[in-house]
Amino acid sequence: MKNNDARQFDLHPVDQRRLTTLCGQFDEHLKHIERRMDVRIGRRGHHFRVEGETEHVAAAVEVIRHLYRETEATEDITPDTVHLFIRESGFERLPEEVPFDGSLTVIKTPKLQAKPRGANQQRYVHNIRTHDLNFGIGPAGTGKTWLAVACAVEALKDEQVKRILLVRPAVEAGEKLGFLPGDLAQKVDPYLRPLYDALYEMLGFEHVTRLIEKSVIEIAPLAFMRGRTLNNSFIILDESQNTTREQMKMFLTRIGFGSTAVITGDTTQVDLPRGQNSGLAHAAGILEKVSGIGFTRFEARDVVRHPLVQRIVEAYEASDPNGVTAQ
Repeated sequence: MKNNDARQFDLHPVDQRRLTTLCGQFDEHLKHIERRMDVRIGRRGHHFRVEGETEHVAAAVEVIRHLYRETEATEDITPDTVHLFIRESGFERLPEEVPFDGSLTVIKTPKLQAKPRGANQQRYVHNIRTHDLNFGIGPAGTGKTWLAVACAVEALKDEQVKRILLVRPAVEAGEKLGFLPGDLAQKVDPYLRPLYDALYEMLGFEHVTRLIEKSVIEIAPLAFMRGRTLNNSFIILDESQNTTREQMKMFLTRIGFGSTAVITGDTTQVDLPRGQNSGLAHAAGILEKVSGIGFTRFEARDVVRHPLVQRIVEAYEASDPNGVTAQ
């Protein structure tokens, strides 16, 4: 039998600007909370009343309180932010050893402060900070690459490493480099664009350009890593599901002293030619029990993009029990 409850509370300090930001235009944020958490919310000024099932009410109250704390530092609460807080409070609890106070781990970069959302993102950042080699495996939209780039920028800023290397295999969506127009740099640039975008967001265009000119930041296709030993570096191999076994082994053996490596990928989005096995899937199978390597596996519920993306991922997972679209 379901237990119904009603809770009344006030938000302090009373600030009309913050209350308006919290509620959204035409109370759209409160309506979002009502729909997603199956509660009813009443408000008069800074006084709130939440009704519904006991657990839903408790979670909704926490969401409202956390969002109000968020308004202290920002004038823009988006539907995405509301979506993330709903998932974090009550419905997806963080590990007991990591108390959720609305301001958990913060990754500090020159242009922004990144806050990991949810248990898996918190675990992922913790692993990156405490392991030399890390795997982040899961669907698109779970923050694997963006958080890894943020950790890399923070490590460079704090002089924990001397350089950042962002690497991608240049095989995607069935395209072959030989059939694309332009020289080699022009051919691989579209594959590396998401990494540039993340850097620009955290460092600014001019700063990134200067660091690339000085080779402090290097963005390159995976083939450029062969024969190198990378010391005192933060290395990210993105879209690693598109590596072969041989390429993955080559990359893993490039890691030198004082370096951190993060390998991200989605084993359900393999674009290798038919008959070639994914180096990510193979490495995950043989390395998961190896001491000193961190693994974080993301799921559809960890998606931090539009809520519709999460439902799309779940639908594909349900239709493909094996979870692999190509091998």
